[in-house]
Amino acid sequence: MEPLTVYTIADIRALQPCYDPTRYLAEDWSGTAVDVLRVSDCPAEDRIWVVAHWLDERTLRLFAVWCARRALALVEHPDPRSLTVCDVAERFANGRATREELVAAWDAAWAAAWAAAWAAAWAAARAAASAARAARAAGAARDAGDAARDAGDAAWDAAWDAQIAHLLEMLGEPVLMARES
Repeated sequence: MEPLTVYTIADIRALQPCYDPTRYLAEDWSGTAVDVLRVSDCPAEDRIWVVAHWLDERTLRLFAVWCARRALALVEHPDPRSLTVCDVAERFANGRATREELVAAWDAAWAAAWAAAWAAAWAAARAAASAARAARAAGAARDAGDAARDAGDAAWDAAWDAQIAHLLEMLGEPVLMARES
């Protein structure tokens, strides 16, 4: 993708979004991917979804690696297979790994993800049961759930903001926007 390619509402509609883009942009709008990323009243996930369709494979892969590394940084002891797939995917994007290496790393990372998911599901079920027994009061459980949701919402928003900022940097744009919504 050329960051300065000019797109129109018709180009966005051709992607078949689940919303009418004129909800956020004028019918006669035209602009670049950077312009789309800067439409602050449009949800960040929608802006990223649109722009991701216009990214070349290398840029999209490097963005995905960046996102994966940020997510893995939140894990106390990430599985080495998950870290390896990031390294291999980045090398592949830069022409320094083969497709076979990428597929092997991907398969190993999926095995790690499934193992972690099953372990987490069982741990979460045990924790929920323990918490329910400990709380015994619907009000305490509801308050804890509300607090967790609010903290999760703030973290979710911050993650989307970071992704927008990183895409802007990848496209060579200075990051000047602060969260406006």
